Amino acid sequence: MAEARRPRAIDLYSGIGGWSLGLRLAGIEVVASYERWGPANETNFKNNHHQAQTVDIRRLSFADLPDGIDIVVGSPPCTQFSFSNRGGNGDLEDGLEDIVTFLGIVDHLKPKVWAMENVPRVAPIITKELESGGRLHAFSHLDVQTHILNLEEFGLPQRRRRCVAGNFDMERLRAYASRLERLTLGDVVVALGQDPVCDPLYGLRIPKAQLVDHDPEPALNPEELRINRANKTAHTVYNAMPFPDRMERAVRTITATCTRVSRESIVIAPPETPDCVRRLTIRERASLQGFPITFQFYGATYAQKLRMVGNAVPPAFTYLMGHVFQGTDAEALPPLASHAEHLTAPAPPAVLTPPDRPGSVFPPTRSFRFAIQSLQLKSGVRFELRNRFADGQTEWSVDFYFGTSKNIIALQMDHALRTRLVMAIPARLRREVETALAGVSTYVEAADIENMQRVWTHKGVGGTRPFMLLDELDQAGKGLVEVLQSEPEVSRAVVDAAITARFGDDRPAVGLAKLGRNAPVIAAGLLIGSAANGALRTHHLRTTGRSPKTKSH
Repeated sequence: MAEARRPRAIDLYSGIGGWSLGLRLAGIEVVASYERWGPANETNFKNNHHQAQTVDIRRLSFADLPDGIDIVVGSPPCTQFSFSNRGGNGDLEDGLEDIVTFLGIVDHLKPKVWAMENVPRVAPIITKELESGGRLHAFSHLDVQTHILNLEEFGLPQRRRRCVAGNFDMERLRAYASRLERLTLGDVVVALGQDPVCDPLYGLRIPKAQLVDHDPEPALNPEELRINRANKTAHTVYNAMPFPDRMERAVRTITATCTRVSRESIVIAPPETPDCVRRLTIRERASLQGFPITFQFYGATYAQKLRMVGNAVPPAFTYLMGHVFQGTDAEALPPLASHAEHLTAPAPPAVLTPPDRPGSVFPPTRSFRFAIQSLQLKSGVRFELRNRFADGQTEWSVDFYFGTSKNIIALQMDHALRTRLVMAIPARLRREVETALAGVSTYVEAADIENMQRVWTHKGVGGTRPFMLLDELDQAGKGLVEVLQSEPEVSRAVVDAAITARFGDDRPAVGLAKLGRNAPVIAAGLLIGSAANGALRTHHLRTTGRSPKTKSH
């Protein structure tokens, strides 16, 4: 009896072959894949051993597509749709061009089943554009269903939320979830530190000496630690997240680009060196993305490999999709580890790319903007120390923001406001408050403010680092909050005096109730900020002979 023909698939916008690998392990023949980035195509070809064409898919002719295709998969670029790209202001029209191209190929080939992966934001866009008059309405007959999935539920040790659209059996995919082991970030980090290394997802073993792309980056230095901690635990706008990342749960989304001090960067205190916080290695990222430890990344630089891994669709997930396409029952689903013997490293090996060294070159206008932690509330209500630049001069100030994400209100603080606010405080408290404010003014006046930007950009020495000033303001804020905590009426009077000074009778419609509920913190911040800004302005006048060009809020 002739052997049954394996299902035939093509992979569009294939990247490094995350779809292709998963389908291949599931027993599907990937006939060809199409991707415009050459290094990604090389990686796909050498690992998956099928035709990988370097081509702009928007210009791909239908006549060049293979016949007899049962399955079409792919991951059109998510850059224009992602909220992490220019704050979510990507070119949606341009992004839709790739969706149109993908669906056009599906419509032409008429496969039995198809699936397209992208960021969650794409789901409502597809739904809207399928309506009459929309860019995708011509494809409404394709039975397009969109699903928002957390890939952690499907065996990936990563909380990666994605939109997967298509005409596949979603209920069959969900049936697989209960049969899959849940792994954590710690499981992956520990497994890759053993010798021999046992792949945490695929079960294959190799000597540790054969594991590549696993050189750890240098640990974060004290400044990077401080910035990273602040970005995650005391961000000026967003909610707090753990620092370092928790090892006992699945990791946050692995991204294609991030710096050593970005909020998105995942940092760990590994078991072997718990006192040193570092970023993940390329291999750790790849395992968390569902790639076997033998998969090789043919990037010319460390940054290219980070991009390859972060942009990939996880093959541990696409393996499940491959079985969904073929109608495999949950009870008959083979585990990933059953394919361990077939997962060998391709030859020749990829170029070794050691981690980049920590950057030490910063522009003269390197920005500093951090919240004063003792004076910060959730939902973006905060006092922050920041710098600004005008006519080659650096100006430092404390800013206050409140309101909503759609209506952020700034309130200017200066010596005049300090005088007005102190007058709102009864005589029995005034001396204690004035003493606290005098301490802030004295510290700022004695600080080496004129060299603070040079120290921050690592271009010179100085007596005061920006974080030293931030810490002084934080301590002053804690002390003054303690003074005002038992005086809610006085605190509300101080806040009311500041709002009246700024807005008069034309008060903002949002945000004031929250200020009232947290009056001791807000009053302390207004007093501390006004005292600091008055002293900073005096400093600027003394060193430059002119008033600041930019106004502190």
